Amino acid sequence: MDPTESNSQQIAVAVIPARYDSTRLPGKPLLLLGGKPLVLWVAERALAARTISRVLVATDDSRIIDAVEAAGFEAIMTRSDHASGSDRVAEVALHVDAEIIVNVQGDEPLIDPGTIDRAVDALIEDGEAMMATACEMIDTADVLSRSVVKVVMDDQGRALSFSRNPIPFPNQAVQHHGSIEAALRNEPALLFSFRKHTWLYAYRREFLLEFTGWPPSVSETAESLEQLRALERGVTIKLVEAAAPSIGIDTKEDLERVRAMIEGKMEVIA
Repeated sequence: MDPTESNSQQIAVAVIPARYDSTRLPGKPLLLLGGKPLVLWVAERALAARTISRVLVATDDSRIIDAVEAAGFEAIMTRSDHASGSDRVAEVALHVDAEIIVNVQGDEPLIDPGTIDRAVDALIEDGEAMMATACEMIDTADVLSRSVVKVVMDDQGRALSFSRNPIPFPNQAVQHHGSIEAALRNEPALLFSFRKHTWLYAYRREFLLEFTGWPPSVSETAESLEQLRALERGVTIKLVEAAAPSIGIDTKEDLERVRAMIEGKMEVIA
């Protein structure tokens, strides 16, 4: 795909926060997958979305700027002291003329363009929603993992809570079986009560600029989940079903898993 081409239904701008100094994987945006830097996989997926008119990589490192621009994409240097990806995205949004800003996580090389479109469309259709994000099916290991965020929503597809803990907690089943591990093992249907949060956010631009000016909330600090800051202030967050499962790269094991998937597909095509 030509990064300079425009999509026919342009209503949102995607910003990809790409910080070089990842704690677990230093230089993560430039790690190679199938011979191509991780951040470029994300940029290509974002640009393939029907609703995205422009893709900007927001970074704090000239090496990432060089790699992105060499591939024909746009990159913007941002401050190095941002507390979160949304803060970095907001710095870019100050200078972008768009009603909707989509924060596409820089470590999601498998994000489906259709998921981005669903989030943007949901924000347009629900006039009360200030944010939209996605969720997907989950397996037992992810229910128990604190690195995987779970989400609960109401009948209208609006978020009620996010947590790194298993929510909604199956208290009766746990009491009956002695532990949540045993409950999930003995009652497999329990798995369908959980949803995995997909790391993607679509914001109304004006709300994003306001949101990033609010101080962190107590639950946000406890869980390290910035979306809780919005929920605690009564902000409506719309949830959509991801068009396809995605795998965020947070550890070396994640990197090797995704690398094997991508390189395996390349071998099949060749």
